[in-house]
Parts: sequence; structure tokens; C-alpha cells
Amino acid sequence: MNKAQLVEAIADKMGGRQQAADAVDAVLDAVVRAVVAGDRVSVTGFGSFEKVDRPARYARNPQTGERVRVKKTSVPRFRAGQGFKDLVSGSKKLPKNDIAVKKAPKGSLSGPPAVIAKAAGKKAATKKATGAAKKTAAKKTTAAKTTAAAKKTAAKKTAAPAAKTAAKKAPAKKATAKKAPAKKSSARKTTAKKTASLA
Repeated sequence: MNKAQLVEAIADKMGGRQQAADAVDAVLDAVVRAVVAGDRVSVTGFGSFEKVDRPARYARNPQTGERVRVKKTSVPRFRAGQGFKDLVSGSKKLPKNDIAVKKAPKGSLSGPPAVIAKAAGKKAATKKATGAAKKTAAKKTTAAKTTAAAKKTAAKKTAAPAAKTAAKKAPAKKATAKKAPAKKSSARKTTAKKTASLA
């Protein structure tokens, strides 16, 4: 079907061929302008049009087999909606006297069915619980490492002054012990001198 045939197909519903041609032109123009501007045009049940950027790449010329550099570019992309896919695949029957692509019924856009929503909720809860457990375990491990390091540091600090104090005290006692006999010997000498002088 080309554009002229499309206009003929909707002419009866639009009230004439000219009105149908104007309607088709207006719709296509609006879609093209929006996609060029980078917007996404989405029609529920039918599909969506969007602009996609393609990076620079290498391709092959099919005639010569030569490798050719292709510049970075943007291209339009159409993705068919679920309603359109279902009609094409045959899982849904095409209505005879009704519009094939209609506005979605109330409540269908509010979210997935209850069963899917519950399953998604459970998965999200499981992920959150797992993430929280990992964070808690990491915090506990960090706290344990910090506590162990603090205990080691405190033990080192306590051991160092105790060793210094013990080292200071030990020589002092020895020096005192050495000096005491020296005093006694000098006292003996003094007593001996006094005795000799008296005699």
C-alpha cells in the first residue's frame, strides 16, 4: 500500500479524498518533525518512532569487497507496539467492523498485572535485602578490623612505657645497691682511723 492507496482507504471515514489526504500529510509531518527534533513519538498499540545515533564504523562494499569507512549518523527507528505484533502474529484476530489499533482500555496503562507486580516486588525486596546484608557484613568486618588494630596499638603503647619504666627502675636499684657497700666501707675506714688516733 502506497500513500495514495492509504488516502483512498480512509477517504470514506474522513468525509472525502481531500480531507483524508490532508489528515495523512498532517500526521506524517508531525511524526517526522518530532523524530528529527529527537523526540519519541509513541502511539499505544501501534508502535513508536524514535531517532537513533549510530557511531562511525567500517563496512564492506558488496560489489568490490573493499573496506569502507562509514561516518557517524542518525537514523529513524520504528518499533511495533504489542497490539500490532499480536495482530500480525495471529495471536489476536483483526476486527472486521472496528478499528484495529484502539486506545488502550482503562487500567491497562496503570501497570503490569497483579501477579507480575507481586513477582517484581519480591525480586526487588530480595535484591534490597541482599544488598543490605552485604553492607552490614562489610561494616562488621571493617569494625572488627578497626577494633583489632586499636587493641594492638593500645597494647603496644602500654607495653612500651611499662618496658621503659622497668628498664629505668632496674638500674636504679643496682646503683643503690652498689653505693650502699661503698658507704659502709667508708664508715669502717673512719672508725679505723678514730681507733688508731685514740691508741
